[in-house]
Amino acid sequence: MENTRVILKRRPVGEATSDCFAVESEILGALPPGKLRVGVEYISVDAGTRTMLRGEGFHMQVGIGEPILAGGVGRILESNVEGWEPGQAVRGGLCAQTIATVSPEQLEKIEETHLPLSAWLGVLGGSTGVTAWIGVRRVAKPGPGEVFVVSAAAGAVGSIAGQIAKRDGASVIGIAGGQRKTDYLTNELGFDAAIDYKSEDMGARLKELAPEGVNVFFDNVGGAVLDAVLDNIAMRSRVVICGAVSQYDDMDNVSGPSMYLRLAERQSIMEGFAYFHFPESIPEATRELKDWAMEGSIAMPEEILDGIDRYPDALQFMFQGGNLGKLLVKAH
Repeated sequence: MENTRVILKRRPVGEATSDCFAVESEILGALPPGKLRVGVEYISVDAGTRTMLRGEGFHMQVGIGEPILAGGVGRILESNVEGWEPGQAVRGGLCAQTIATVSPEQLEKIEETHLPLSAWLGVLGGSTGVTAWIGVRRVAKPGPGEVFVVSAAAGAVGSIAGQIAKRDGASVIGIAGGQRKTDYLTNELGFDAAIDYKSEDMGARLKELAPEGVNVFFDNVGGAVLDAVLDNIAMRSRVVICGAVSQYDDMDNVSGPSMYLRLAERQSIMEGFAYFHFPESIPEATRELKDWAMEGSIAMPEEILDGIDRYPDALQFMFQGGNLGKLLVKAH
């Protein structure tokens, strides 16, 4: 049995270009006791992966010559563990490879009767849909009539966060790059408005769309986008930091918000979170997201690159802002 995997060849300086990675094959030996072999079908491509390539940081780190850490879904091919049978669909830290040899503690069984396997990395994924649900319902808590702004709004987390805020009665404004994305937000997802940061003055548009100020900002980008919204927050607003994709290529020189004094001036708060800070909420988030997905009342577009060798391209595609919704690599 042969496994093809993407390994880290050298640590990126700035952008994680394709020459930082290598695609290699290995012949797998006999399956050890207590282990499972999983045929990986889809691999999640996440912005946070860039922070795992540094060698130090908040997230787990990838060693030189080691496979890239990534969530995945697939089916068990071979098992030396009772209760884990071949054919069972599973999700877990399968890494960027075609066959994962793992312990059952690294996996969870998933059912695939109503939703495709890819949904368990997208709308039901911990770093995507579940993160959005927890960020909105447990941290941001937008109320009816409040102005809710989300950055990277056409991405995997932002698109779900905006839809949940809309369900909760907020007026939702999405910030995204390019007309394809802004059109999708307003025409397909039902956002009240969208701002194209590539062609519009964010500050001027926010003043036009939210003349009384922004009540809740769900930020996935940081940098200039965060400053533009901070300059337009209302009194007693909430700024939620979910990510900072604009900063991940140079984490040694993070550009912090220059407009942070607006928080003091307008009696507002800024709070960061990660979904695993709220373990008690993960089951509820998964149940509700699953119900919405099955009834078709929440949407999660997918863009899929075919072939394990496309994984380095997928990372670049994401950081160049190319994807709409959840970005995946189909391993097989």
